[in-house]
Amino acid sequence: MSSLLARLGRASYRHRGTVSVAWLAILGAVVALLLTLGSSFDDEFTIPGSESQEALDSLDAASPGAAGVGAQIVFVAPDGSTVVDPANAAVIEQVVAAARQAPEVGSVVSPFESSAISPDGRAALATVQYDVAQGEIEPGTLDALQETTAAAADAGFEVAVGGNAFGTTGVAISATEFIGVAVAVLVLVLTFGSLLAAGMNLLTAIVGIAVGMGGLLLTSNLITLSSTAPTLALMIGLAVGIDYTLFILSRHRTQLAAGMHPEESAARAVGTAGSAVVFAGLTVVIALSGLAVVGIPFLTVMGVGAAGTVLVAVLVALTLLPALLGFAGGRLAPKPGSRAARRELADARETTGAGGSMGARWTRLITRRPLVTVLAVLAGLVVLAIPAPQLQLALPDNSTAAPEAPQRQAYDLISENFGPGLNGPLVMLVEGLDPATAEQSVGRIAAAVGGTPTGTPGEFTGGLDDVAFAQPTLLPGGSTAIVTVIPESGPQEEATNALVADLRDLAPGLERESGGEIAVTGQTAVAIDVSDRLGDALLPFALVVVGLALVLLLLVFRSILVPLKAAVGFLLSVGASFGAVVAVFQWGWFSDLLGVPATGPVISFLPVILMAVLFGLAMDYEVFLVSRMREEFVHGAAPRDAVVTGARHAARVVVAAALIMFAVFASFVTIEDVIVKAIAFGLAVGILVDAFLVRMTLVPAVLALLGRSAWWLPRWLDRLLPDLDVEGARLGAAAPAGEREVVGAAAR
Repeated sequence: MSSLLARLGRASYRHRGTVSVAWLAILGAVVALLLTLGSSFDDEFTIPGSESQEALDSLDAASPGAAGVGAQIVFVAPDGSTVVDPANAAVIEQVVAAARQAPEVGSVVSPFESSAISPDGRAALATVQYDVAQGEIEPGTLDALQETTAAAADAGFEVAVGGNAFGTTGVAISATEFIGVAVAVLVLVLTFGSLLAAGMNLLTAIVGIAVGMGGLLLTSNLITLSSTAPTLALMIGLAVGIDYTLFILSRHRTQLAAGMHPEESAARAVGTAGSAVVFAGLTVVIALSGLAVVGIPFLTVMGVGAAGTVLVAVLVALTLLPALLGFAGGRLAPKPGSRAARRELADARETTGAGGSMGARWTRLITRRPLVTVLAVLAGLVVLAIPAPQLQLALPDNSTAAPEAPQRQAYDLISENFGPGLNGPLVMLVEGLDPATAEQSVGRIAAAVGGTPTGTPGEFTGGLDDVAFAQPTLLPGGSTAIVTVIPESGPQEEATNALVADLRDLAPGLERESGGEIAVTGQTAVAIDVSDRLGDALLPFALVVVGLALVLLLLVFRSILVPLKAAVGFLLSVGASFGAVVAVFQWGWFSDLLGVPATGPVISFLPVILMAVLFGLAMDYEVFLVSRMREEFVHGAAPRDAVVTGARHAARVVVAAALIMFAVFASFVTIEDVIVKAIAFGLAVGILVDAFLVRMTLVPAVLALLGRSAWWLPRWLDRLLPDLDVEGARLGAAAPAGEREVVGAAAR
């Protein structure tokens, strides 16, 4: 592996003009195609094969209007009046008439036609049905609907527009999210002590993310792509793009400081640090692509899209970076006598005595009493993970929008005046009815679900718990009907989940009685099915990810205990990350500080996304840090000396990489979209925990505690496993240090 990558690095260095032009041509082609074809997004969550999705598709075929996208206009009369007062009623009818003329509107049902008036008479609800499906609303359509409510607002009404039509909004990226890039530049300058090296690192990362993101946006013309997918790809691609280049470039600078010729140094840096980059990138790509096993299309596209940007980042680091190193030549060598030169030369020395870099001093400190260190870190990580078992999952709805957003205001007004269940109605689709008796049959189904009126307004006897009321509707043709079920609980509450299960349990008996086929559907039921499938897939996905870690690290480190230790450390990092997410997004700790619009269940696919991304990034640090330790051990150092020396070589780079990733992820916490905010926060916390507590503290302590047995591998397994030579043992001797003068002259 190292020999192959070294040849690739040397070839890129020598043919730097061709390699650079090739990447510029690729970037130009991607940008030109993107400007020509554009991109499109669809934020509708679907789950093929589920009862709710199949029923929703059937309902769309039978009655597109019933399954299409809708909106709600909620009116609250001025203080001291009701919506049925003649003047107020006239204003509401004026708004309803204007809404019927709004773009793409199919129909509007007045609250006086459907009796959608609150018990106290203060509020009324108009229902708007669009002619288009979810995700197909043209830009400006919802703004036009909101403009129709101006007459009510002028008359003193509290009025808001909401509904599932607002679920199609995208994720906006602002300049705030690039604060992480500014922090990354600062970290790079401090790490390298060179503006040229920092600029080269950032340039290669930008080229990689531009090619990867452009390619992903182009695929949106061929596949269904949610607006969250490019944001996730940008967040991950930017972080790993900077980090992978940092790994190779820092190795190159250290070797230049020791006097190695620039071409030889570039080849060796790609052969050694590049091997760690390949395996680290491979873990991220496989983990993100592994999201396809969940079987949910939008999640598959999200994972594969982010994996594509990581793959491009690896290719850029292995080819474009050595080409740029060729243009820089010896100018990247630290100036003799400078702080950067002294630091790089200290990293290049093989001594293991006292003093040295901060990484070496820290490693000696924590390995002096390794058992105490291990127990202290484990205790801290367990405390951080205490909230994790209380993680609740759901798909986002209008309750998670920003408080000033119109859909959030409509959601709150409906909950306050009509009950939260009206924000998430369930639909029972009944097919195959006898047209002669269909009306009576669907009426009995509605009575079995919602109960029988007692004669007192709003009171029913019988029916299922948590049902406010059930409204039957016979569709054209007479053989298909729907029963709209309004829960008493909100869409994201556990009681609504239980109600969906109760309706499905009740369905077989109602089918025998009515002669039809019944399925529970609607956007709320689809969201519940998505959450259930993701919850069921969490444990198998975790086993696949951990199993992959064991196999891959077994190949890299040729050890039994090192992969086991890495897998346990990954699980601890994930637990701490989940615990932090629960504390902030469910319990509300620091929610105002972080701009969390509302507490409650987190997005259903957050656990698998966090596990996939954190797995890959944790293996970045594991491979880069432990490979340097193994490199020292393979070259003859004592086990504990190998740990200290390897940490001295790699600690500064791992710390810089972790700070850069944290800055990038933390900057995305400022996005208003609660999906991206939760994912970015979880990743930021996970990176800090994994890099500083697990990899920089727990890992050296465990390796020091295990000693030589950490690198033990049964002989029969040693013979079976391929020797990948990640440490570069086959690269031969380095160029003579006497060439230092040549490098210095070239730099001057």
